[in-house]
Amino acid sequence: MATAYKILGRKQAAASTEETLYTAPASTEAVISTIAIANLTAADKQFRIAVKPSSTSALALEHFIAYDITVGASDTTALTLGVTLAAGNSISVYASAATSVVFTAFGSEITA
Repeated sequence: MATAYKILGRKQAAASTEETLYTAPASTEAVISTIAIANLTAADKQFRIAVKPSSTSALALEHFIAYDITVGASDTTALTLGVTLAAGNSISVYASAATSVVFTAFGSEITA
């Protein structure tokens, strides 16, 4: 099995919309070791992060691992999580204001 360590996804989130940050490709498992959430503005913003199984078409409340968490003005929050994803599973993100929050996922992809 080959393991590639890399930036798995980067997204400047739109407001009030859940967006996919990363989806594990076919025949690949992934480990999201850290997600960095950077607030680019001079005001506090809120964010959400969800883990969506490939068998689900829509997000449900039980998918969220962070919900309406505040990141301070001009600050960055790093979450070291160790989230594991099977092929097709994804990480979705949301920010309380358009283009004000950037999400970056760091981790590894494992292929057979």
